[in-house]
Amino acid sequence: MKINIYYGGRGLIGDPTLVAVKLIMNVLDELNVRVTKYDLFEQKSSITTLPQTMKEADAVILASTVEWHGVGGPMMSLLDACWLYGDKEHISQLYMAPVIMSTTYGEKEAELDLANAWQSLGGIVCPGISAYMPEAAELENNEAYRKLVEKAAENIYRAVKQRQQSLPVSVMAVRKATYKTRNTTLTQQETEQLSEYASDEHYVAKQKEDIRELADLFKGKLNEKSQGTESSGDLSEAFRAAFRPQSAVHLKYKFNIKGKDKALVLRVDVKQLEINYGELVHPDVELTMEESVLRDITEGRKTFQGGFMDGSIVSKGDFKSLRMLDTMFPFSN
Repeated sequence: MKINIYYGGRGLIGDPTLVAVKLIMNVLDELNVRVTKYDLFEQKSSITTLPQTMKEADAVILASTVEWHGVGGPMMSLLDACWLYGDKEHISQLYMAPVIMSTTYGEKEAELDLANAWQSLGGIVCPGISAYMPEAAELENNEAYRKLVEKAAENIYRAVKQRQQSLPVSVMAVRKATYKTRNTTLTQQETEQLSEYASDEHYVAKQKEDIRELADLFKGKLNEKSQGTESSGDLSEAFRAAFRPQSAVHLKYKFNIKGKDKALVLRVDVKQLEINYGELVHPDVELTMEESVLRDITEGRKTFQGGFMDGSIVSKGDFKSLRMLDTMFPFSN
């Protein structure tokens, strides 16, 4: 027989639940039961993988301390993980015994809460232990209390060994009527692998970094589209097709197209032509115009010099270099 114990307390010295768990483990060990204890406070980053450990068990003991209200976050996180990633078919055959020690009040409510949660998962609940123990010493030093805990451990063993049946409860009927399996193409094994990845902090951090990089990439692509690079992409092709290299020419041009965030940049180095959208520091000529004017030029209906003369192009820089544009790019031919 294999029983897993999941301790949901904080692991503090003087926690009465730890004393109760130790007594239970001693009894189960004497009964030749293989017992594995999981401290949830030490496995916060891997808690989503813990439902996998239940697949090898015949029963589980959920042990927690009520310090002010309820069983606490780690235990609820484990139950959430069972709901999301647990093997419901195996859980339906899995016995659960709650072990609740309260240092304030509410042990009965917490025990009932765990029982209801386990039944909602489809599992089987067997009698456990709940008690008010403000100090661990009360349990350690009281022989009668210790015998009651040991007796409860024997009852847990007997219930699991004999596969005791329980009467149906309403929560099971509600669960069957309302629970819907998630519509997913993932196998159970793939779901477990994903839960393992989700618990790996380094993996999650890397995935978040990759997602940010992809988001930035697609954001850049969208920005390029919104800035007209898609609609203006044929402009760069028109420049390449019309390019006529000139000897001893080393010029840089910046075309500010109204309504676009990025400029069209041309770099001419004798026979080499480089075109892109971006920024250019200290261009030889900087031109500002409407996109329709630049299209009129690339389609041969106007020249750069003509646009400058009629005022549709505002130019800064050497006028001779401006005229060189019509020489290097004779769109009208």
